[in-house]
Amino acid sequence: MNADLRLRPVAEDDLALLERLFGDPAATGEHEWRGWLDSRWLRRQWDDNGMLSEDGGTLMVTVGEDAVGVVTWGKRQTGFRSCCWTIGITLAPEARGLGHGAAAQRLLGRYLFSHTQVTRIQAETEVSNRAEQRALEKAGFSREGVLRSIDFRAGKWRDGVLYSILRHEVDLDSP
Repeated sequence: MNADLRLRPVAEDDLALLERLFGDPAATGEHEWRGWLDSRWLRRQWDDNGMLSEDGGTLMVTVGEDAVGVVTWGKRQTGFRSCCWTIGITLAPEARGLGHGAAAQRLLGRYLFSHTQVTRIQAETEVSNRAEQRALEKAGFSREGVLRSIDFRAGKWRDGVLYSILRHEVDLDSP
């Protein structure tokens, strides 16, 4: 793992990078472009709660002093009184393919298991997103199965793959 890679809360100066990652088709990557959005939603969310709440959050991925992407998590109801976290990641194009995705998702998992009571964290990605599947596996996630026609992107319904990691599978005492 890259020793310089860290997660930190979103700062106001990060909003420009977030707008690029979510609003620029060239920066989002082939699996994330969902069409044009009102970019003010990022500012409103940051103004409202700094992008951290009881139901989810957003943290910046940094390498040294440079912000290179973002990880997110949200609460997913799994039963009458139970829930898990669903996580996601978006890295800037120049930060992809360097191992940052696996490292950031591993750190996010450790953070969520250390600071919340959930016992399951899951992630979904498109079947065709092999890079993300490899990153999740390197981060310790297990492939659970295919979710047929789970996501609509670029005019088509896409199959997804579900991954998860459980609390007992993560050693929270190791660095």
